[in-house]
Amino acid sequence: MHKQTKATMIPISVKRAVFARDNGHCIICGAPGDPVCHVVRRSQGGRGIEQNIVTLCHNCHREFDEGPLHESYYARIVAYLKGFYPDWNREDMRYRKRWDDA
Repeated sequence: MHKQTKATMIPISVKRAVFARDNGHCIICGAPGDPVCHVVRRSQGGRGIEQNIVTLCHNCHREFDEGPLHESYYARIVAYLKGFYPDWNREDMRYRKRWDDA
């Protein structure tokens, strides 16, 4: 498996921790949801870590990924995460090869 693919996958331990943190509900609308949404997308190197994963219902996840409300959802999600991780930073959520930092 490619290192970036492995870094962007969401381990079951992370899913459990995020599900508990978010009380098993969509952080946007409050409906039951799944802890599988990358805030920084996998296609952008978004890591599968607690700080980059949130619980969203199917509809809000689709809207966040593809809809016209993406920017407002992103702002709400980041504000929510900063309540748990005050130093949350988008760049820290991205997978980087060792030589990318040079």
